[in-house]
Amino acid sequence: MQRLWLIFAQTVTAAMAVLFVISTLKPEWLMRKTVTTASQVSVFSSNPMSAAPPPITTAGYGEAARVALPSVVHIFTSKDVRTPRHPFMDDPLFRHFFGDSTDNSAQRRASGLGSGVVVSAEGYILTNNHVVEAADEIEVALQDGRKLPAKLVGRDPESDLAVLRINAPKALPAMTFADSDAIHVGDVVLAIGNPFGVGQTVTMGIVSALGRSHLGINTFENFIQTDAAINPGNSGGALVDAQGRLVGINTAIYSRSGGSLGIGFAIPATGARKVMEEIIRSGSVTRGWVGVEVQEITPELAESFKLPPQGALIAGVARNSPAEKAGVQPGDAMVSVDGQPITNPQSMLEHIASQVPGKSVRFGFVRRGKSLELSIEVGRRPPPETRKLDE
Repeated sequence: MQRLWLIFAQTVTAAMAVLFVISTLKPEWLMRKTVTTASQVSVFSSNPMSAAPPPITTAGYGEAARVALPSVVHIFTSKDVRTPRHPFMDDPLFRHFFGDSTDNSAQRRASGLGSGVVVSAEGYILTNNHVVEAADEIEVALQDGRKLPAKLVGRDPESDLAVLRINAPKALPAMTFADSDAIHVGDVVLAIGNPFGVGQTVTMGIVSALGRSHLGINTFENFIQTDAAINPGNSGGALVDAQGRLVGINTAIYSRSGGSLGIGFAIPATGARKVMEEIIRSGSVTRGWVGVEVQEITPELAESFKLPPQGALIAGVARNSPAEKAGVQPGDAMVSVDGQPITNPQSMLEHIASQVPGKSVRFGFVRRGKSLELSIEVGRRPPPETRKLDE
């Protein structure tokens, strides 16, 4: 037994000596085993608990929001509101016992909120007319927390746009205008504003439709429709593209509950910029006017009165208006303005409004089935409260 143990010990000692010599002098002989082991480890490293996590990449619109957010402001308005006279004050018996006060109405301050867009480093802010209409005091809160009083530069009720100005000690971050005529249905947009007064908020959606009109919101309607969430307080805020550039001014929503249903409307930035520049230049917007009342040409009217399928039917002519002086008559169909075809009453309104007051313009008509051309000296469009006929 002792002899067998001795033979075993000598064999193990010799094997270890041989392994030591090989690992020292010829280590490459052992590399095959090492590679095999590494390969086995790599198979088991697919376990998510032992593997290093892959690099995370985020695809979002954070950069667009970062660029646009400093240029969107919150607008706070207030005005005096007189409460109505109590109906009992018209009762002679009540007045006999409780006094004959001629005015028991009380005043209170009504507040409102909205949003606006800084469009100039000099402090000009573009917003909706209905945000600041009839306000006695206007205050603007910047993204950095500063609150500054604002002055109304001018407003245009027919496009629902207004321009404010604040005096800031340093230049303000102005938003870059995009070409809103270049956007397409399906483009991603962000709506930025102050919904319900909760603070600056960004929502995302797409352009759902273009050229929306006949909504009864403004006189001049050419809205961008979007499903980005727009709520009360967002009015006057920015609708921006994926680069953070201004494509529209958020104006209205379609809602049965007062909240967002995914149908919002924004005034295109290209048109808003023209209105803004004219307000800054002169304090108001000047548009052309000829003094006619129009209606749409339906297939039934076209067949009955030999009218063209497209155009605007003259339903009335204002007394002493440019149209009456030029000989326009009810029943005429206007088909062109300054060589531009008229497709419907809305396009007629926009073409006439774009004309310079005092300029003589050629208008194309169809009267009792025959083509007619009249030269009309375009007048200046009166304010909405004084105008009897819209066009």
